[in-house]
Amino acid sequence: MSRARDLGRYLLARLLLLPLMLWTIATLIFLLLRSTPGDPIDAILGPKAPAAARLALRSQLGLDRPLWQQYLDYLGQLLRGDLGESLSSQGQSVRQIIGEYFPATAELAIASLAIAIAIGLGLGLMAAANPNSRRETASRLFGILTYALPTFWAAMLAQLLFAVDLGWFPIGTRYPVTLDPPLGPTGLYVLDALLQADWTAAGLALRYLALPALTLGLLLSGVFERLVRVNLGQSLQADYIDAGRSRGLSERRLLLNHALRNALIPVVTLLGLTLASLLGGALLTEVAFSWPGLANRLYEAISLRDYPTVQGIIVFFGCLVVLASIVVDFINALIDPRIRY
Repeated sequence: MSRARDLGRYLLARLLLLPLMLWTIATLIFLLLRSTPGDPIDAILGPKAPAAARLALRSQLGLDRPLWQQYLDYLGQLLRGDLGESLSSQGQSVRQIIGEYFPATAELAIASLAIAIAIGLGLGLMAAANPNSRRETASRLFGILTYALPTFWAAMLAQLLFAVDLGWFPIGTRYPVTLDPPLGPTGLYVLDALLQADWTAAGLALRYLALPALTLGLLLSGVFERLVRVNLGQSLQADYIDAGRSRGLSERRLLLNHALRNALIPVVTLLGLTLASLLGGALLTEVAFSWPGLANRLYEAISLRDYPTVQGIIVFFGCLVVLASIVVDFINALIDPRIRY
């Protein structure tokens, strides 16, 4: 009962700090955008636009007001849940942009993380169960190589080899441009097609998703492999494992039922934060593969000096990361009863 009360107090304290964290993120991005060179008016009208048109647009967008007044207006919008309207996509709100582009990012993030966990956990278990063997050496080399490879270089190499030379995968979008994508409640093409039992559409969506998801998943799997291998190896050397061996427990049972549970705590932490960062946009992957996700849209907004869109997307990403960290702490407490808050 005391443990549940302590955990509840901790979660309440983290939730109460959430507005302060988001205010800090919002303030920093507001100031950083306005301190960097460039003018959104030039991005919208071009540098050769008439002065009268530039002044009229600047007044219409509220960019002619003092910086402190723009900041207060921006905070007032956030308090009302209004992320503003895009400067580069006139008539479209930032909330609509997030709703339109985020499902693509979520689909890529979920698929990539599933691949990374499957490969990383499998290799980590194999290496920990076979110390000082060729399998462990191969697992170590895999982890080092995948961790060291630059994302943009691996993405370009994968496209040249598997899409251009071999023609196994398409690139550049989520679905054939000549066909209507599957519509559904989630916005995830593969899942929506499966829910509608449209196997052809699901296969097409999966084929477009495969190359970027496999590339990003392989690069992420090395981190999970190392974490599982190191922590599981340490757990297998603990006294309770020796006690289990003395009682005649099998190595498989000791590995999966006892050592793995303790080794999963840092893995869960990494899993939650990695998912949050992926949902926040695997920027280099999306740009390299021309994947129409929210991170790619953020890159375009930064290029166009679209203040409201950049601010709104980053605040949205910040919410995901902060909430993910709270959920990870809660799951860790459930896994390991020794954790106290």
